[in-house]
Amino acid sequence: MSRKSPRPGPLRPTLESPVQAGLRRRLHAAVPGGAHTYAKGDDQWPAEAPALLVHGNGCRVWDAEGNEFVEFGMGLRSVTLGHAYPSVVAAAERALRQGANFTRPSMVELECAEAFLEIVTTADMVKFTKDGSTATTAAVKLARAYTKRDLVALCADHPFFSYDDWFIGTTELDTGVPAAIAALSLRFRYNDLESLERLFAEHPGQIACVVLEPERDEPPRGGFLHAVRDLATREGAVLVFDEMITGFRWRLGGAQAEHGVVPDLSTFGKGMANGFSVSALAGRREVMERGGLRHGDERVFLLSTTHGAETHGLAAAVATMAVYREEDVVGHLHAAGRLLRTRVDEAAASAGVGDCFRVVGRDCNLVFATLDQEGRPSQPLRTLFMQELVRRGVLAPSFVGSYAHDDPTVALAAEAVAEALDVYRRALEDGVERYLVGPSVNPVYRRFN
Repeated sequence: MSRKSPRPGPLRPTLESPVQAGLRRRLHAAVPGGAHTYAKGDDQWPAEAPALLVHGNGCRVWDAEGNEFVEFGMGLRSVTLGHAYPSVVAAAERALRQGANFTRPSMVELECAEAFLEIVTTADMVKFTKDGSTATTAAVKLARAYTKRDLVALCADHPFFSYDDWFIGTTELDTGVPAAIAALSLRFRYNDLESLERLFAEHPGQIACVVLEPERDEPPRGGFLHAVRDLATREGAVLVFDEMITGFRWRLGGAQAEHGVVPDLSTFGKGMANGFSVSALAGRREVMERGGLRHGDERVFLLSTTHGAETHGLAAAVATMAVYREEDVVGHLHAAGRLLRTRVDEAAASAGVGDCFRVVGRDCNLVFATLDQEGRPSQPLRTLFMQELVRRGVLAPSFVGSYAHDDPTVALAAEAVAEALDVYRRALEDGVERYLVGPSVNPVYRRFN
């Protein structure tokens, strides 16, 4: 990291440089919210975070002034191998030279579909699109067509399924969503089978599908996923697994392979193409074919996107999946996360904040919890922790790593964490406002700015 790591100290006001301030103004003038993904917005980062990043290599990124950072989160978990991974970039370049889009399917569409189905063996068919929201909404539409029902049962403990109305209407940020649409989505709790059984009892014969991530920060307990599978089958509902995060991180076949539960439909995306825009809807032939041509039922307008099969993105996906098959990427993600968890837990204990700062989740997908002295989640303390990491050359909205995060990099990041947690300890004692520069981060799902 090129940034000097200052020793922890009292409040150190830092004025944003003219370059950063100017870029931030230009970005907000041109783009609502100053970002194309809410998780990347200024309200999700401390004031001293770089306004814009210019380029990345491996697990490092650089801002417009040449400041270097070790990055965690890795493009909202989409970059599993590391930025600008050579074989993936080379595959995309070759495809671009041969044309990016045609009026008939390209050979790489077939190659990518077959490569995907060789890895995700629980699926019979797959259709590609550009983002996860589109794929998951397509799964809901397909389930509704297949069952001839309208209601959706979705897991309330999983934060994001789609930017479309059927999901956003269930959040605090539901402005613009018709109440009639929001009313079609029902919510149950993870690891609480009774809450899902209650929905089926209250709406007999009306629930088209059950939508959930097979695993998030806590694992399924007491055969929960198997019980959900049996319940959905018994009630005639389609089971949809959102594997945007778990797919290609838990195991190559996803968390469904890890836990031995086969959904009717599943969606993949983050990690499919090492940051290139490729997502997938996959599942049982009987259900998927309803969006195709080889059936006699009513047609379903499933996925039809002009750029859904851009050659360079699919070529990047083929190359990424090839690396997964040839090298133990998933094993490395778990090992690097396990090492980081150990080092951070040691640092938290040493700083005396083990009860107020916790690392949670699978080793391959670590996040951190910032708690106040009463054990309540604290956004100001989250902001402070991220601020202190930024000052030490680390960008970390989470501790999600990549194949590029080797042991020396993890050790370097752990040192920054240890220093940041020393400030965190004093903020617990003295008040976070003494150490925090700028406003606190805020939840995305809030009604007003």
